[in-house]
Amino acid sequence: MSDAMAPQAGSGRLGPALPASLMDPVERMSREELAALQLDRLRATLRYAYERVEVYRRKFDAAGVHPEDCRTLADLARFPFTTKADLRDSYPFGMFAVPQSEVRRIHASSGTTGRPTVVGYTENDLSLWADVVARSIRAAGGRPGHKVHVSYGYGLFTGGLGAHYGAERAGCTVIPASGGMTARQVQIIQDFKPEIIMVTPSYMLTLLDEFERQGIDPRGTSLRIGIFGAEPWTEEMRREIEERLDIHAVDIYGLSEVMGPGVAQECVDTKDGLHIWEDHFYPEVVDPITDEVLPEGESGELVFTSLTKEALPIIRYRTRDLTRLLPGTARPGLRRMEKVTGRCDDMIILRGVNLFPSQVEEVVLRTPGVAPHFQLELTRRERLDRLTVRAEARPDAGAEQRAAAAAAIARGVKDGIGLTVEVEVVDPETLERSVGKIRRIIDRREG
Repeated sequence: MSDAMAPQAGSGRLGPALPASLMDPVERMSREELAALQLDRLRATLRYAYERVEVYRRKFDAAGVHPEDCRTLADLARFPFTTKADLRDSYPFGMFAVPQSEVRRIHASSGTTGRPTVVGYTENDLSLWADVVARSIRAAGGRPGHKVHVSYGYGLFTGGLGAHYGAERAGCTVIPASGGMTARQVQIIQDFKPEIIMVTPSYMLTLLDEFERQGIDPRGTSLRIGIFGAEPWTEEMRREIEERLDIHAVDIYGLSEVMGPGVAQECVDTKDGLHIWEDHFYPEVVDPITDEVLPEGESGELVFTSLTKEALPIIRYRTRDLTRLLPGTARPGLRRMEKVTGRCDDMIILRGVNLFPSQVEEVVLRTPGVAPHFQLELTRRERLDRLTVRAEARPDAGAEQRAAAAAAIARGVKDGIGLTVEVEVVDPETLERSVGKIRRIIDRREG
């Protein structure tokens, strides 16, 4: 492989643009061409869902709309939303649009807060999924022949298998490490020398800690590209990872209800938000309170409609993720979504102030003496809600530096967010780790 085909690592240097010859046709479409394709596929999807899924037929009828009422893309706003509750109420297969005999794979959420959401895929769905993940890997700088270390969890979680088959479709060699056994993963990276890692950003930080614990300089590994997703992460975390590992860190977005990883991807040559693969997933941003569709550039809740799915078509699915839509850059015909750094249901209202974990993360990441691992614990004492920030100390941080770090975090939250919080700097590797999505908030308030 020539040097021109592989991004050079380094947090200060952007990778090369993907040659047009390696792009899918949609990546070269004009906005007008794409809109025409979207309208055709949207109208077909609405008819398909209405005819095949009782839940949609009932919801459309109750809202007084019919698939034929969609004559423009803007008409989609007349149709009802789909929520996680719809999927849970239809558990397990009530929203499938095809017979069981046509379903080739089933995935599901963990169901830790109730019934899991179950999703299914036909053979065509699985092929499409591999295509969009392959497209994402190319946009991230991956090329045929690269080795991809997949540390997303395998199983009912969509991350591992979604990344796996997409990497194979892109012509890469897959190392299916899955999650856990952190010390062994470090050894595999040392021995197998992958150029790309696909993993949650929080687990990448755990791997970095393990490299350093073993006395290995992470900047000397073979890794050149990190494709990180499955949880919100900030620009500060990107800088932390790129500086410690000397790689390009780019964002991938997806959720199982819409497809899995590969709904949108950040391009390595711009790193300015994620281009949405709009030929398959139509985005809207709505006001989470009024449900009004917001214009491009305004922040709100991300909503997706699938345009080509067979087993589980999804109409106006409320993701709960907060972002905004922006014009395309590296792919001018495709809109971008700003990096997701919070969710509607992650917002903490503490003494009348709205707070997101990402705001605390920004403070923790710029504080000397602490590692980028933290948790927020909510308690109620004397009828007053209180928030404790627990951050892990760096291994070499002494008592004096820990005290200074705790004071700096408390001051940063007070100055930046307007809240008084308690801060505890705890020993390294004492907070809960996750190989999937990290649990940032622990709510111990009664009621």
